[in-house]
Amino acid sequence: MTVAHAQVPAGEDRGHPFTGEPWPTVSAAHRAELTGYCYRMLGSIFDAEDAVQETLLRTWRARDDFAGRASVRTWLFRIATNVCLDLLRGRARRALPVDLGEPSPPVLALLGAPEPGWVEPAPDAAVLPATDDPAEVAVARESVRLAFVAALQHLPPRQRAVLILRDVLRWRADEVAGLLDATVASVNSALQRARATMAGRAGTAPAAELDAAHRELLDRYVDLFERYDVDALVALLQADAVHSMPPYALWLRGPRDIGRWMLGPGAECRGSRLLPVAANGGSGFGQYRPDPAGGHRPFSVQLVSTDGAGITAITHFLEPRLFPLFGLPDRLP
Repeated sequence: MTVAHAQVPAGEDRGHPFTGEPWPTVSAAHRAELTGYCYRMLGSIFDAEDAVQETLLRTWRARDDFAGRASVRTWLFRIATNVCLDLLRGRARRALPVDLGEPSPPVLALLGAPEPGWVEPAPDAAVLPATDDPAEVAVARESVRLAFVAALQHLPPRQRAVLILRDVLRWRADEVAGLLDATVASVNSALQRARATMAGRAGTAPAAELDAAHRELLDRYVDLFERYDVDALVALLQADAVHSMPPYALWLRGPRDIGRWMLGPGAECRGSRLLPVAANGGSGFGQYRPDPAGGHRPFSVQLVSTDGAGITAITHFLEPRLFPLFGLPDRLP
């Protein structure tokens, strides 16, 4: 589903004809905050963009009901929450390959058809607020990390909304209760259950700050990957590092198996080039594989996680549609 941008028709922006109240104005900041909220709720940047478009369309259609009864932000979040809850109704949760079973043998190729329904990466520019407040930036970055977004998908939708609104966006319990047409007691109860579930999920602890050591490690990763020096590259991996390739369920654990994969079925990545992107509050790369017709073509968006001492996870999203979202070119010469 792709919903056209909701635009205020020309000549109809002078306010309500009877009450004189101004029509709600949706700013760029509102839109970015809504996209981040919908992305956390839905686990897909494509679904999040559709949800925001639907929110803006419903906002315009219901403009006569606004009449200044609430802040624009509160009204938008009420509509966006209903849109997300509608989209999540009856839908299987999104996941990462590591959530769905044991690691695969490294000798296997990508067998079977790709499967839909994976958690997807998101460009920082689309889901993080534009703010100079370091504390706000830190919370926002943590809340869009891939492992955190994947863990959110284990929560029932209303618990998910409560956790995001209370712990990420810092809404008060009474504000969330009003938005969800619930009691403060039920909101607090849902928040406690959601926090308990999240505490039991791997990867939800705060990530280490991206300092000079992290950046040096990532620079070495890029150099070794482009030269396809597999022995040196796997030496950068932590003992329990994981490697996965949505939309395929196959995933690997540990330097030995990851190295065997890279020298086996994954050897077609030899000669690739990487371009950096800012994704999910951390570091990522657009990977371009050699094209037999010449140049390099889009292959995957990689998210690379580190703890400063080594690489802990490499997730290849084999989805060329992601490249325009990250501002990446459609080919490299």
